[in-house]
Amino acid sequence: QVEVGTLAPRPKDPQTLPELGETTAGTPKVQPPTLGQGAVSAPPGLPSCPPCLCLGSSVYCDDAGLERLPALPPHTAYLYARFNRIGALRSQDFAGLEKLKRIDLSSNSISWADAGAFRGLPSLRELLLPENLLTALPELPPGIVRLDARLNRIGSAGLRPEAFRDLKQLQFLHLSDNQLDFIPVPLPESLRSLHLQNNNIQTMHEDTFCDSQEQGHIRRALEDIRLDGNPINLSLFPNAFFCLPRLPTGRFS
Repeated sequence: QVEVGTLAPRPKDPQTLPELGETTAGTPKVQPPTLGQGAVSAPPGLPSCPPCLCLGSSVYCDDAGLERLPALPPHTAYLYARFNRIGALRSQDFAGLEKLKRIDLSSNSISWADAGAFRGLPSLRELLLPENLLTALPELPPGIVRLDARLNRIGSAGLRPEAFRDLKQLQFLHLSDNQLDFIPVPLPESLRSLHLQNNNIQTMHEDTFCDSQEQGHIRRALEDIRLDGNPINLSLFPNAFFCLPRLPTGRFS
């Protein structure tokens, strides 16, 4: 016996897309040294952009006591501003940063973002927002490959209708440990990894993952689906998985 919850709008037309690895090649993995009062000290001979540290096209603002993003150099491609106290994201925070490929704002206090905060970022491929206080996702740029918004407070009402349908390059969608009560369909054909564990998902459409009109179609890219920790009995929806190379992780009894 399963309690039936809110159903997502039925999918319309899934689309296809390319591939990119989960990590960005050539990105330095340097943890910047920090000083008191949120300042970051650049080693001798290296450029500085207080209160952050700039190394080529990478900007490091980790653990700098920031409450909002500082002005960033226009050539910034990789931004790391983890472990701060940033509370909001505004459109002007990323204005003119057309080369920005990766944003990592893990472990801040972000509770809201302007709807168009990331709209002007044509090069953005990775957006990392885990361990914040978000209740809604802003509009995402079409070239996004990886979205990580784990451990927030995002409910189904905080997702735009068909929010991921037109993201033609999306491969990694991680929304575990939020407050979703349905699977956000339609999902693009490019998707490889979908993590929705520890939400409040109770039911699904039979064509959530597969096209019920195309019995011979196999959705080979989507091999990693996590639905464990939700109050849904997956065995009640066998027609939802016939096109998948692997069954989702979750409860089947």
